[in-house]
Amino acid sequence: MQIRGLSTLLCRTSRRLSSRNYASLAFASVHPNEISGQHPADVKNLVGGKWSGSSKFDTLVDPLNGQNFIKVPNTSQSEVQPFIASLQSCPKSGLHNPLKNLERYLLYGDVSAKVANALRHPKLADYFARLIQRVSPKSYAQAEGEVMVTQKFFENFSGDQVRFLARSFTVPGNHLGQQSIGLRWPYGPVTIITPFNFPLEIPALQLMGALYMGNKPLLKVDSKVSIVMEQMLRLLHDCGMPLEDVDFLNSDGPVMNHVLVEAEPKMTLFTGSSRVAEKLAGDLKGRIKLEDAGFDWKILGPDVQQVDYVSWVCDQDAYACSGQKCSAQSILFMHENWTKAGVVDKLKTLAKRRKLEDLTVGPVLTVTTKRILDHIESLLKIPGSKIAFGGKPLSNHTIPEIYGAVEPTAVYVPLKEILKAKNFDLVTTEIFGPFQVITEYKTAELHLVLEACEKMHAHLTAAVVSNDVHFLQEVLGNTVNGTTYAGIRARTTGAPQNHWFGPCGDPRGAGIGTPEAIKLVWSAHREIIQDVGPVGSGWKTPPCT
Repeated sequence: MQIRGLSTLLCRTSRRLSSRNYASLAFASVHPNEISGQHPADVKNLVGGKWSGSSKFDTLVDPLNGQNFIKVPNTSQSEVQPFIASLQSCPKSGLHNPLKNLERYLLYGDVSAKVANALRHPKLADYFARLIQRVSPKSYAQAEGEVMVTQKFFENFSGDQVRFLARSFTVPGNHLGQQSIGLRWPYGPVTIITPFNFPLEIPALQLMGALYMGNKPLLKVDSKVSIVMEQMLRLLHDCGMPLEDVDFLNSDGPVMNHVLVEAEPKMTLFTGSSRVAEKLAGDLKGRIKLEDAGFDWKILGPDVQQVDYVSWVCDQDAYACSGQKCSAQSILFMHENWTKAGVVDKLKTLAKRRKLEDLTVGPVLTVTTKRILDHIESLLKIPGSKIAFGGKPLSNHTIPEIYGAVEPTAVYVPLKEILKAKNFDLVTTEIFGPFQVITEYKTAELHLVLEACEKMHAHLTAAVVSNDVHFLQEVLGNTVNGTTYAGIRARTTGAPQNHWFGPCGDPRGAGIGTPEAIKLVWSAHREIIQDVGPVGSGWKTPPCT
């Protein structure tokens, strides 16, 4: 069966609601079921509280059929001065802080409560899930999960929870009237740059964290998916967020880079590729927090149990969202006991269940089919390497050639070959698609597995699948990944609203979602030493020192 278009696909694969008429959503300027080549959507910029376009637009193609279906501003360098001026208008002390405009903490608690309640409504949750599917095709369950995490986040920071983020402390001073006060202080003008793979969750959570702490953010989302966050901003406005609090820019990378250099925001949050992250770190003189890409590992320990469950989690970690998660399982280290238990065959069977019809496998938006197949061929030149399963393009589809379309794939590479200097960089190259490397180790070779983990450069997520306490201690004590799952149910993917999610081992590392993440990324420590006296009545000017 040939896939003719995403709107047709969605209508066929999920009918959760009796009606999907979104006309009653007053904030919405687009309806996901109506976006098509015949009825393209139109995304806007937002600056100074006003929505606007640009002199030129990019026309995005539908990832499933190649039709031109969304127009996005391609803002030029000559048009960005209002965005620069808006950022520069924000004082370093922010829009609010513990000593200024305190009512805004309450405002954002109220806004969060309203958004959380709105997203509880099935029609609105379905609206955002389907809008996500239109631009970043993934199964309905995965898209819906992204909406639910976002809803829970807003719920978590409703009411008084925003002002609790700014909780301070005092330490007694040396004499009466003196105390030191530690405050969480905003940066003021900030920027947020987020990728395509989670069009709602990542930008929404980071944006709100910035706002909660008193900053004025300029938001830049990957243009391929920016329509999702445009609609979320409209919902936020509808729920009471001041129009002037957030600017929203659609442009290419060089133009955004120009804005960053000229406006000199006091902090930038970047989520995306390590290559771009390193460039920005230099351009911004280190005033940046990074939640960059990761070549994420999973180790299956010697104690084999719950084989079907562990195999299912491995399949989900590697291939859900077509592997387009920064936390996706990139390499699987299997103890020989697991290979004897048939885990590879189980993975192969599970991977074969994935199909384009329900988007359990789908378009790869940043890596072409040729690039993926070329990488596979390069790996197969390593002695002892072989395709475990997959390794072929998807067939019978209309996905445009600018995107990737491959079967869920695993390539086996011998552990000792992985560690060779001539092979290591190739094997640990992140392919942001439905692809993973698998390998096997013996108990006496655990040190080689740990050596491989030590040599990797990005340390975002990891999993140690074992209930052997001593094995867990050995692996966890000698690794560094920022979000590490441990135990027989361990996974690499999953960033629910109650988990810190971010890399480790880099002082620029950013987190997302939790109070600790918000305070780390979006505020700085300020110490005010209050010293109001009194001065003793017998005080005299002391000798010079």
